[in-house]
Amino acid sequence: MEPKGSVSSLQDVTTHRWSVGSNLGLPYGSFANSLASLTPNAGEKQVISPKRAYVAVAVLCYINLVNYMERYTIAGVLTNIQTFFAISDDSTAGLLQTVFICSFLLLAPAFGYLGDRYNRKYIMIAGISVWLLTALSSSFVTQSYFWLLVLLRGLVGVGEASYSTIAPTIIGDLFVGGKRSIVICVFYIFIPVGSGLGYIIGGGSATLTGDWRWALRVTPILGVVGLVLLVFLCPHPPRGAAETHGEGVTGDSSYLEDIKHLLKNRSYVWSSFGVTALAFLTGALAFWMPTFLSRARVTQELQCGLTFDFFIFGAVTVATGIMGGGLGTGLSRWFRDKVPNADPLICAVGMLGAVPCLFITIFVASASIPATYVFIFLGELLLSLNWAVMADMLLYIVIPTRRSTAEALQITVGHLLGDAGSPYLLGAISNAIYKSKPGNDDWRFRSLKYSLVICPFVGLLGGLFFFLTSRYIIEDRKAAQQLIEVLLVEHKTTILPQRD
Repeated sequence: MEPKGSVSSLQDVTTHRWSVGSNLGLPYGSFANSLASLTPNAGEKQVISPKRAYVAVAVLCYINLVNYMERYTIAGVLTNIQTFFAISDDSTAGLLQTVFICSFLLLAPAFGYLGDRYNRKYIMIAGISVWLLTALSSSFVTQSYFWLLVLLRGLVGVGEASYSTIAPTIIGDLFVGGKRSIVICVFYIFIPVGSGLGYIIGGGSATLTGDWRWALRVTPILGVVGLVLLVFLCPHPPRGAAETHGEGVTGDSSYLEDIKHLLKNRSYVWSSFGVTALAFLTGALAFWMPTFLSRARVTQELQCGLTFDFFIFGAVTVATGIMGGGLGTGLSRWFRDKVPNADPLICAVGMLGAVPCLFITIFVASASIPATYVFIFLGELLLSLNWAVMADMLLYIVIPTRRSTAEALQITVGHLLGDAGSPYLLGAISNAIYKSKPGNDDWRFRSLKYSLVICPFVGLLGGLFFFLTSRYIIEDRKAAQQLIEVLLVEHKTTILPQRD
């Protein structure tokens, strides 16, 4: 019996002209392919050695680490920035992250379109160059130009959108099966690791130098190293190379046709909503939790300052990211043969398990900081189960020529409804509550506490979305595999146009 969802997928083969072997992502006979035919080995099978593939993954992981370090360095010096620019309300400070995420999500679809059609390595090089230049420039903004700092943070999102959209698809074209799950796990572990190090480097640089602006100069320096490594060590594999033994697949379907196909993929749609819920949680917690803990210390008349909480919270984020990512991938590999829809169920359990931990974290902070950190650790550990598993799901339910578009669309929805607005939303709610009793430190803590109560309810929604994903993922995975097989059969039975 044919799986549901496979009919529309197979119809794509008959309605759009596909070809195997070209690495340009354009139909044969086009001007670009005519030029490609003049190049040695154009259209031929490309085999990338395992050693070169692992080196490429190491480079991509390093850049991903720096990427997330840079993203959360701002949070590590947020209080310093508020003092320097004389910003008194939390919602204005939250704009720094919101503007960055908004530019990131608005540009992700454009990079997804380009990533499915043009050389992904060149696109990443250009985007990373913009990211490094604007990130470094933001460290030189003077006291009266807060608006310029916000603008530059927005431009940083341009470069990061290109990398985050395209890099996972290159990994997907270098490995397949269990190896891909492990490599994707390693790649996505660097999200929480980089985020945690961002707090540590941000707070540490400001403390060591006495100037918060040096926190914004460390990651661009590290990023230049990654850019050089990317240029010389990272290949550009054919799309679908891992599944087709180096052959690769390409297609000339339009962007709107790709979007329409993805929206028919029910497991992709529901998992994207789950990703959105996770992004909301992690964005809100990453931005506000250290400040929340610092305010809790003030109410308890403890002496440790904000920098201490940034260091501890960063260390917890690093540890839970490594442990949770590895545990999630291990569970996925263990249960996948026994329970075909195990991956979304693991994500659902992670989200729902984190909900009580978040509730306890919020309401215990006023009584015991050590106990609060215990439940922060457990909550982040459960949330970190999801990162690598979610990414692996996308790669096996979406065909290679639509993966960049799928990544971009998921990023756009996830950030638009998730961490683009959650820091600002929680800051705005906190301000609204605080204005009822201004000038009271205890009430300033409680206003942020009450705004954070939104997070556990979002976690419940995320768990529901992943449970819905589990209903359809078996069908959609089979449909994607069948479509790849049909493309390869069509290639073997169709005479390709002669090229000079």
